[in-house]
Amino acid sequence: MSGPIRRWRTALAAAAATAAATAAAEPEAVDHGQPEAEAVPEPWLRQNYRGRPVDLRGGPALAGGVLLAALQSAPDSAATVGPTTAVALAGAAGLLDDLRGDGSVRGLKGHLGRLRRGQVTTGVIKLVAVAVGAAVFAVTAESARSQRRRQESLAVAGRASGAGARRRQTRRRQRVEPASAGASWGPGAVARIGVDTVLVAGVANLVNLLDLRPGRALKAAGAPAALLAVAPGAGGELAAGLVGAVAAAAPSDLSERTMLGDCGANALGAGLGVALAQSLRWPARLVLAGAAATLVAASERVSFSKVIAANPRLRRLDEWGRRNNADDSGGDGLGGDGLGATGGGA
Repeated sequence: MSGPIRRWRTALAAAAATAAATAAAEPEAVDHGQPEAEAVPEPWLRQNYRGRPVDLRGGPALAGGVLLAALQSAPDSAATVGPTTAVALAGAAGLLDDLRGDGSVRGLKGHLGRLRRGQVTTGVIKLVAVAVGAAVFAVTAESARSQRRRQESLAVAGRASGAGARRRQTRRRQRVEPASAGASWGPGAVARIGVDTVLVAGVANLVNLLDLRPGRALKAAGAPAALLAVAPGAGGELAAGLVGAVAAAAPSDLSERTMLGDCGANALGAGLGVALAQSLRWPARLVLAGAAATLVAASERVSFSKVIAANPRLRRLDEWGRRNNADDSGGDGLGGDGLGATGGGA
């Protein structure tokens, strides 16, 4: 487990990177705190759910902070491959969907329908990229666990044996390990890889599903990240970095100057999924992976915004920190949250 100093350092680094990138991206010309449309470069200009102009560059700014947290939290260079691949692919594919996506295609059903007709949409590309990034993380994580268990078992055997027994064990291991090094993992390892892949990809898409109102995705990801950041577990340092990035992105997102878009929301969700997979034991990961997949599937038929608006406690939490809560009871467009082009999350 990483110490509190490392966690604080990662949190501050991610916060500083996100804040600097957000400040550089934010338009200078504002009208009562709101960016003027002319001040935002055309590729980055979007309208949020209230029809107000927002700057989409808040997403890459947040994604950069999350990626820095993934890089800095890894114990060594080899351990950076999985987390950074998951975050980078999720963010890059989300950015492609933000800038090139067809907003008329909504939800998994819509994108798969286009795919059956021979058209590969940016939403399908994003789905595949997020899944590939999650799988890369899952495979590298399981490889690290296997290596750690093997080292621990050898250390225990070495302490329990005498010098002669250790030499015999070393000779046996030298004969056996070359033959078994390329052997496939057993069913348990394959199951863990599958669950971790679903967990990371599911959480990435789920956070994107929630990015339909200012601050909603940041709160949904920041709360569990804060719990992981103060709890024991290998993902605590990454979670601390996520908290720092969320805190830095929140002011401009809540005030409707910038928005996360698919780039920021997917990268944040992938980072949270990685932190959960690193911190939690197998049964908890299995439950969360199932819950994330269920919620993503439910979004095809259920409007999360309407569910939140109908619950007073959820609505108050959802509205907390926003500059203006008027006109906030509408739906979010069923089936359009997770895979469509940017829908005005800020």
